[in-house]
Amino acid sequence: MTDALTITRRGAVLEVVLDRPKANAIDLATSRGMGEVFRDFRDDPALRVALLTGGGEKFFSAGWDLKAAADGDAVDGDYGVGGFGGLQELRGLNKPVIAAINGICCGGGLELALSADILIAAEHASFALPEIRSGTVADAASVKLPKRIPYHIAMEMLLTGRWLEAEEAARWGMINRVVPADELMAAARETADLIASGPPLVNAAIKEVVREAEALTFQDAMNRITKRQFATVDRLYSSEDQLEGARAFAEKRDPVWKGK
Repeated sequence: MTDALTITRRGAVLEVVLDRPKANAIDLATSRGMGEVFRDFRDDPALRVALLTGGGEKFFSAGWDLKAAADGDAVDGDYGVGGFGGLQELRGLNKPVIAAINGICCGGGLELALSADILIAAEHASFALPEIRSGTVADAASVKLPKRIPYHIAMEMLLTGRWLEAEEAARWGMINRVVPADELMAAARETADLIASGPPLVNAAIKEVVREAEALTFQDAMNRITKRQFATVDRLYSSEDQLEGARAFAEKRDPVWKGK
């Protein structure tokens, strides 16, 4: 673990604050620490949702720590389990992650945010991929961003490094919504609590199907679902929660989800 992370368990929600002044940049040690945090979140049945934000009010994260790189951190070094920031390549993460964007979100910080499932931003937040100006490639963003927003907007960001303010980012669908800065955490927590109150086995199935279907045709994905070839779907269809949902509907009451 690292002092750059503040971890809080709030019921079934894990809150992770990346706090490395001034820019919440991520060096190798911090990345490895984040990987441990999100791996443990993935493997803890009591936790259902993670909420990630940055410390302070100016930066969510500026991404890769160039000062650490100048001191010897190799760009191709050991980022730890889950890859850069602990989320981008974490296998089997079938739980929802919310990013509360509290300020500047650029470079690897934007790539980290794109690893979340829901992005809520403060009004003063801004977004960019400035790697082009330092002669390198925003690798994860080059893969993800053209699938999230219109191709031409993504390519403009990648090829020019231009900035998007929060309202424009929301207009293109990069983020879910924009809220006043003093309402950011309340909005993120409200969303986290809503998801955490839902059926965890369904959330897991949604995450696995969406992730795996990206590389499949529609029919192949549907065949795998109906044949219960996704582990999360198979578990869901054999679960007590599947029956509980039907019973609660028939009895006109709120379901009680047990995650089994």
